[in-house]
Amino acid sequence: MKLRRLWAIVLKEIRQLRRDRITLAMIVMIPVGQLVLFGYAINLNPRGLNAAIADQSNTAASRALVMDMVATGVIAPVTQVQTPQQLVELLRQGRISVGVHVPPDFERRRIDGREVAQVMVDGSDTVVQSAAAQLAQLPVDSSVVAPRKVAPIGVVAFYNPQRRSPVNIVPGLIGVILTMTMVMFTSVAIVRERERGNMELLITTPVSRTELMIGKVLPYAVIGLIQTTVVLLLGTWLFAVPIKGSVLDVYLAAVLLILANLALGLMISTKAASQFQAMQMTVFILLPSILLSGFMFPYAGMPVAAQWLSEVLPMTHFLRLIRGVMLRGASLWELWQDVLYLSAFIAVMMSAAVARFSKRLD
Repeated sequence: MKLRRLWAIVLKEIRQLRRDRITLAMIVMIPVGQLVLFGYAINLNPRGLNAAIADQSNTAASRALVMDMVATGVIAPVTQVQTPQQLVELLRQGRISVGVHVPPDFERRRIDGREVAQVMVDGSDTVVQSAAAQLAQLPVDSSVVAPRKVAPIGVVAFYNPQRRSPVNIVPGLIGVILTMTMVMFTSVAIVRERERGNMELLITTPVSRTELMIGKVLPYAVIGLIQTTVVLLLGTWLFAVPIKGSVLDVYLAAVLLILANLALGLMISTKAASQFQAMQMTVFILLPSILLSGFMFPYAGMPVAAQWLSEVLPMTHFLRLIRGVMLRGASLWELWQDVLYLSAFIAVMMSAAVARFSKRLD
C-alpha cells in the first residue's frame, strides 16, 4: 500500500463530496435536525391542551375550580358550552382534547364530598389522557359541613378507556408506512430514469411532462392502498383496533396522504442528481414527519415554532383524519380543514414537480 496513492484517493473523495452540495448539507443538517427535534421540540408533558368548559353551576366556587384547572397550564380553554353533550361532540370532532363539566348541583356535591366535576378526555392519545388526569388531583374545598370528606373530580376517557397502545399506534402506523414508502419510491423515479439511460427513450416519445408524472404516480398509489389494507386487516385482527367511522372515509384519507407523499417524492426526484441524494432527502423528510406529526409525541407538548413546522407536514393532517375517523367515528366532512390542506398540498407539489421536470438530458 502506497500512502501517496491512498492520499490521492482521499483527496478525490473530498473534492467530489465538496461538489455534492446536497450531501454536504445533509452531513450537517441531519445531526442538527435530530438535536433540535429531540432537545427542543419533543416534550412528553403536554401543556395547553385545547379544552372546552361547561359550567352549569356558574357559582363563585365553580368558577374558582375552573380557574385552578386553567392555572395548572395543562388545559387552555378555547370555548364555553352549555351541556356535557356539546363537550362530547367537540371531542368527537377533534376540536378539543379535554372537556370540563361542572354539574348544576356543584355546591351540594361539594358539601357532601361527592364528585364535583368531570373531566372528559380524548383517550385516543394516551399521553394526553395521562396529562389530563392530573386535573383530578386538584384539591376541592369540602370543609364547609363535612371536614373529613374529600370532593373528588372524576375523569372519563373516551375512545380508549383501557389506554391500549395499539389503538393509538396502529392508525398512525398507516401514515408512517405510507410516508416512508411513497416518498422513497417516487423520490428516485426520475433520477433512476436518468441513471439507467431510459430518459433518452422518453425524450423521443410524444408523452408530455404531465402524463409522465401522473403515469409514474398511479402504480404506487395502488401499492399504497394495498399497504393500507394490510395494516387495517392486521390491526383489527391482531390488536382489535376499532374502525368506528366509515371505511370509505378511511380509504379516502389514505388516498389523500398517498397522493401528497407521491407528489412530494416527485418534487424531490426533480431536484436530486442521484438516487443517493434522493434517499438522503427522503430521510430528511421522514424524520420530522414521525417526530413532529403527533405519532410518537403529543402535538400539544411542542413549542409554537415546532407546531408551525408540523402543520406543513402532510402526515400531521393525516393523523388527525385517520384517528378522527377510526377512533372517534368522525366524518371527513367534519374534518374538512385537514382534507382541504392535503388537497392543496397535492395540487401545489404536483404542479411544482411538473414545472421543474424537463425531458432533456442537460
